[in-house]
Amino acid sequence: MAQKPSIPKGTRDFSPVEMRRRQYILDTIRGVFERYGYLPIETPAMEKLETLTGKYGEEGDRLIFKVLNSGDAWDKVAPEVKQALAAGEEVHPGKLGAELCEKALRYDLTVPFARFVVQHQHALTFPFKRYQMQPVWRADRPQKGRYREFLQCDADVIGSTSLLNEVELVQLFDDVFTALGLAVVVKLNDRKLLTGIAEVSGQPEKVVDIVTALDKLDKVGREAVEQEMRDKGVSEAAVTGIAPLFELHGNWDAQRTRLTEWLGGSEVAQQGLADMDFIFQQAGQLKSAQLEFDPTLARGLDYYTGAIFEVKAAEGTLQSSICGGGRYDDLTGIFGLQGMSGVGISFGADRIYDVLLETGKFPEDVATGTRLLFVNFGDREAAHALPLLRQVREAGIAAELYPDAAKLKKQFAYADAKGIPYVATMGSEEIAQGIVSVKDLRSGEQRAVRTDELISLVQ
Repeated sequence: MAQKPSIPKGTRDFSPVEMRRRQYILDTIRGVFERYGYLPIETPAMEKLETLTGKYGEEGDRLIFKVLNSGDAWDKVAPEVKQALAAGEEVHPGKLGAELCEKALRYDLTVPFARFVVQHQHALTFPFKRYQMQPVWRADRPQKGRYREFLQCDADVIGSTSLLNEVELVQLFDDVFTALGLAVVVKLNDRKLLTGIAEVSGQPEKVVDIVTALDKLDKVGREAVEQEMRDKGVSEAAVTGIAPLFELHGNWDAQRTRLTEWLGGSEVAQQGLADMDFIFQQAGQLKSAQLEFDPTLARGLDYYTGAIFEVKAAEGTLQSSICGGGRYDDLTGIFGLQGMSGVGISFGADRIYDVLLETGKFPEDVATGTRLLFVNFGDREAAHALPLLRQVREAGIAAELYPDAAKLKKQFAYADAKGIPYVATMGSEEIAQGIVSVKDLRSGEQRAVRTDELISLVQ
C-alpha cells in the first residue's frame, strides 16, 4: 500500500505563488535593513542544547525542539538511567534528555546571535549591526497564525547603550510597513517600568512571575492573568497594587503624570519613564505607523531589560503580534562577555504574509515570474527564437521558450496557468518578415512588432 504523503503538524509547503509573495516581503525588509546599515549573518539550524536552555524562561525551555544524538546515543546512556527505565521507574525527562540530546533546533535568532558575537568578537566592529533571516522552531501547539517552523527576520545592534538605537528601530518599523502599504501600531513599554510596578506592589522578587503572567493578557484576559499571579505566589495585596496598570492606555503624554505619581518611590521606574520620554520625542512624525504606549506589554522572554516593542496590524482580523523586540543589557554575559548591551527587533514574516493576503495588500504582479513565453512550433522555429530569448533575458525580462512543439492550445493554457502576461509567436511567416506576434493575455490585444521592438513592449 502506498504511503500517504504528509508533513508534520505546524509546518507547511509553499507553492511558487506563495514563495513569490514571501520573497516580496523578505526583499522589502532586507532593503530597509541594509539602508539602515545592518549587515547579514547566518547561524546553524542547530545549537548546543546548553546554549539555548535557561534563556527563554521555564515556559520557553519547554518549547525547545531537542535533537537526538546520532548513531549509538542509547549505548552512551548512563547504566543507572537504563536500569531505572527497565524497572518501570519514572525518569525525569530532563535527565534522559541530557543523556540523549546534546543539540537543539534554534528557538529564536537572538540567543544564537549573542553566542556568535562572543565567539567572533575579535573579528567584529562595535557597535555591530546585523540582520538575520532564517527559520526557527518551537514545539508549540499549532493554530492560526502560529507554526512550529517559521521564519524570523531580525535586526540587532550590540555594543551601544544609546537610546538612539531604539529610536532608529521605531523608524525602521515605520519604513518597512510603509513600503508594504500596511498600517500598524507600534506598542512600546519598558521593563524598568514593570520592575518598578513590582517594587511599589511590595513584591519586587516576583517581577519575573508578574511579567510572565502579563505577557498573556491579550490571550486570556485580566482575570486569568491575576489568577496566574496568585498561583505563582504573588500576594493578594500585590495583585491589588498592580491593578492601576490595567487602566493606563493610549496617549503617552496623558499617562506620564499618573505614572510619575504612582511609581514615584521607584528609582528604576523613573529611569524607565525618562527613557520612554526620549524615544517618544525623538521618533518624530511617522509615515504610516502609530507609536503607542502600552503599560501591559511585557514580552515574556527573560533577557529583556529596557525598552520593549510589539507591532500589531491596524487592519485585518489577525490580532496577534507581527513583530517584537527589546533591549537586553547582558545577554552575552552568559557566554563570558560582560557588559555588552544590545537592542533588537524581529519581523514575523509568516504573520505579515497572512495580514497582507487578507487585506489584499500584495501587488497584483508580485506572484508573476515569467513575463514572456515564446511558443514552440518546431525545431526550426525554436532555433530562430533562441537568440531573441537570450536578448530578452539579458534585458532583465524573465522569459521562457516552451520546450515541446505541443498544440497551441496547450502552450497558451500553460501561459495562462502560470500568469504569464505575454505570449510571442514566431511561425514561418513571422520569421520571413522579421517580426514577432505578441499577445497580451490580460487584455486579449495582439500586435506584430519588429524583433528589436519586443523588449520595449514587454517592459
